[in-house]
Amino acid sequence: MKSVDVAIIGGGIVGTVLAKGLSEKVGLAVALIDAADPQQCRESSNDFNPFTDTRVIALARRTVNELSDIGLNLEDLAKQHNGELPPKIKHIEVSDKGHLGLLHLDSKDYHIDAFGQVVSLSALTRMAISTNSTYHHIAPAKVITVTQQKDGVNVELDSGETLTARLLVLADGGRSGLAQQVGIAKTITDYNQTAIVFNVHVQMPHDNKAYERFTPSGPLAFLPFDSEIDGVKAKGNGFSVVWTVETDTAKSLMALSKTEFVKALQGAFGYRQGRILRVSELASYPLALAKAEPIMSHRTLVVGNAAQALHPIAGQGFNLGLRDLSTLIAILDTSQKAHKKQQTVQKGEENSASKLVQACVSDRFDAGAFDILTRYANERIRDRDNTITLTDTLVRTFSNQYFPTVIGRNVSLLALSMLPQAKKAFVKRTTGYGETSQVNRGRNAAC
Repeated sequence: MKSVDVAIIGGGIVGTVLAKGLSEKVGLAVALIDAADPQQCRESSNDFNPFTDTRVIALARRTVNELSDIGLNLEDLAKQHNGELPPKIKHIEVSDKGHLGLLHLDSKDYHIDAFGQVVSLSALTRMAISTNSTYHHIAPAKVITVTQQKDGVNVELDSGETLTARLLVLADGGRSGLAQQVGIAKTITDYNQTAIVFNVHVQMPHDNKAYERFTPSGPLAFLPFDSEIDGVKAKGNGFSVVWTVETDTAKSLMALSKTEFVKALQGAFGYRQGRILRVSELASYPLALAKAEPIMSHRTLVVGNAAQALHPIAGQGFNLGLRDLSTLIAILDTSQKAHKKQQTVQKGEENSASKLVQACVSDRFDAGAFDILTRYANERIRDRDNTITLTDTLVRTFSNQYFPTVIGRNVSLLALSMLPQAKKAFVKRTTGYGETSQVNRGRNAAC
C-alpha cells in the first residue's frame, strides 16, 4: 500500500493545478489519479484548436495571477503556438437587446492591464501536465472504492493497487459518484437551458473586447479568441461564443443549416463586429446549478465543479473553482509551516535520543486533520455563496422577459454605468478580488 499526504481524483485542469501547487509550492507528497491516458493528451499537444476540448474560458485577473504564482504563466502558451499569446480582455460591453441598458468597462479606468485572459482549457491542461516534476501521476486509472479510516483514506484502483492518503480531494467534476460514497450530497437546480459553444470569425478586429449580450432567447457571450475555421486562421477577428437558450430552442438552432444558423446568430448579436464570416462546428451541454453541501467529509474535500457547477453567465464558475484551489494551497502551506516550527521547538527540547526518534515517527504533518478541513470550509463560505447567488440572480433576471423585470434590469444597467463606486464593486467581483484580504489587494489596482 502506497502512502501520500494528498490523493487527488480527477486529472482535468482543476486536479492538475492542485497537484502541481501542493507538490511544488507546499512540498507535500501528492498522487493525482487520472482516468485519462496522458499519452493520448500529448499526441495533439501542438494543436491550439479549442474543439479538442470544447471549453474556452475567460480567466479572471486573480486566476491569471494565481496560476502564475504556481508556475503556470499564460505567456508560456505562446512558446507552443508561434508566439501567439492568449487574448486579454481589456474592454467589456454588457447590453440588453432591444432596450437602453448598456454598460461599458475599460481596464485602463481601473489602472489594470486587463480584466482577464481567454484560453483553451485543453491547452492550459497540457501545459500544466507537461511541467509536472514532483507529484505522482497515476494514469490511466479508475477508482473502485473509497474507504475512510481514522488516520487516512484508502483508495482502491482498478489495477488492484490501494493507495492511502491523509487527505482525499475530489476534483472529478462530480461525475463519479464518489462524493456520495463519502457522505457529501449535492442539490441540482435545472435551468432548462442549454449552452451552445462554437467559434466565429467576424469582419472587424476584436481589439481585446468581450461582449455579454442579453437577448429574449438567452445570454450571448462573445470572448476574443482566434481559432482556425475551415482551414482559415483568425487574425485578430475571432471570438469564442457561448449562446445560452432554452433547451427546445437549442435543438432547433443546432438543426439549422450553417447559413441559417449564422443568420439567427447575427440577428441576436447585431452588427457591432460587422458580419459573421465563419462559424465552427457546434457543441452543446445542458445547464444546471449543482451545489455540494457540505463540501467536506472525514478527511475528504470536494473542489471545483465537484463542489459547485455554475451557469456560464458572467464566466464565474471556473474562476470560483480555481479560488478553491488557491485557498486550499495557502491553508496547507501555512499549516505545514506551523507544524514544522512546532516540531523544531519540540526537538530542541528533547534530551533523549529515543524520544527524538519517537517524535519523528509519530508527528508527521496531517494534511487531512479536522481543523484544517474546517478552516478551509469556513474560508470558502462567503466567496462561494456570494458568487453562486450572483450567478443565479443574473440567470433569473436576464433570462426573464416579464416586463417589470426587463425594466428593472435595464434601470440597473444604466445605474451601474453611471455610478463609479458601483462599477468598481462590480469589477472587483468579476476579476476575482471581491473577497480579497487587505494584504493581497495590491494585486488588483481596482481595489
